[in-house]
Amino acid sequence: MKYPIQKKYHSFKQRQKRRKETKPPVNKRIAVPSFFTLMNLFSGFLAIISVSDGDFVRAAWLIALAGLFDVFDGLMARLADATSDFGIELDSISDMVSFGVAPGFLIYTWTLHELGFVGIIVSALPPLCGAVRLARFNVNARLQPSKDFFIGLPIPAQAIILGAFFLTFRDSLEIFSFLENGVNSALIPLIVVISFLMVSTLPFDKIPRFDRKTIREEKGRFILFLVYLVLILAFKEFGLMAVFIIFILKGVTIGAIQFFTDDYGPEGVDEFQDYS
Repeated sequence: MKYPIQKKYHSFKQRQKRRKETKPPVNKRIAVPSFFTLMNLFSGFLAIISVSDGDFVRAAWLIALAGLFDVFDGLMARLADATSDFGIELDSISDMVSFGVAPGFLIYTWTLHELGFVGIIVSALPPLCGAVRLARFNVNARLQPSKDFFIGLPIPAQAIILGAFFLTFRDSLEIFSFLENGVNSALIPLIVVISFLMVSTLPFDKIPRFDRKTIREEKGRFILFLVYLVLILAFKEFGLMAVFIIFILKGVTIGAIQFFTDDYGPEGVDEFQDYS
């Protein structure tokens, strides 16, 4: 005969067992890349606070720091074999804050607020187009992932471009004085172009894997990445601008070459299908 307390304990153990059986499997290794993803989000949050405090320089560098954490979370996920749907979704949420909202808020507060409603619309383009870019990436990552390139300009790239633009020209606004709206006359076309590139289907390089096979098979891409890194470390904000201008021009050039060659398939249809 079982006492009431024994029956309750037995029932509790059975519930615990059923709960464990119905739980989805969890890859504990996702903790490592998730840490870097959350640091990305935290950097973006600090960037927004810095803009609110009027410290635009710190905000711009925090956006760049978020980009560094974004690189590390991808590298750690591949090294630990911890790629997961959870990681993809968490990364997108973090990117939306750090590379969509933060740079949009930065450029609006810095100078686009002078244009009133037009400034609001233009500064909203990075988060709006970035949201579309991230949603499309998440869908395609599950249905037809690409190992060698991104489809459309990655949202961290456009955010760092805007941050680098601010850092480069913040003390030299007089060079835009001949334009009708000063620096805004140069900033608006830049925002429109990079926002369009985010939702385009142009191919942009992914960061190469740091393993022997990749280094041996893709020496050119690996060397180019190292050149990018040296330029950023040596020239700081000027290096950031130069690197991402080269990065964008390379993607646009490759896309144009593919468009006018047979790389889009024998019937003139691109092999990549947008499932968004």
